[in-house]
Amino acid sequence: MEYSRRKPTRLRCYNYSNPGGYFVTICTKGKKKLFGEVVGGGALDAPQMVLSEIGRVAEQELLSIENYYENVTIDKYVVMPNHIHLLIRITERINPFPTKQYDIPNVVGKYKAAVTRHVGNAFMHSVKLWQTSYHDHIIRNEADYRRIWEYIDTNPVKWKEDCFYVAEE
Repeated sequence: MEYSRRKPTRLRCYNYSNPGGYFVTICTKGKKKLFGEVVGGGALDAPQMVLSEIGRVAEQELLSIENYYENVTIDKYVVMPNHIHLLIRITERINPFPTKQYDIPNVVGKYKAAVTRHVGNAFMHSVKLWQTSYHDHIIRNEADYRRIWEYIDTNPVKWKEDCFYVAEE
């Protein structure tokens, strides 16, 4: 029996620990709306994300990434009902002899594991939270950075037009 091979998702021969900006999207398994819901959108209130308990854990872990990685910053993020967008920046190392090598796959993997662990401990869920892998885009210039920043900023407003949108069940 022959198994299909997964298509590689990372850019071949690129070092994901290089200083620079990265746009990362992490989705829930089966696009399940685990992180909350987008509310509002009337004449007087703009759509905004209201986080569930699991969504709050996901956000708390996002905010703690910079505590674990000396050269990683989260410039912008949004937690949506079934996915998370991150604008991650890896900065130049000050120490010429770093003891740990941090790269985007490492940061994302540890983040997903931390959320899964905390959700399992806090809520006794045995649900599989994450889709395998994630999507990344290497930010090439300032215009690309600004476009992605705007996309993240307006994601709740454009939720029903989003490729990850799933109608209410």
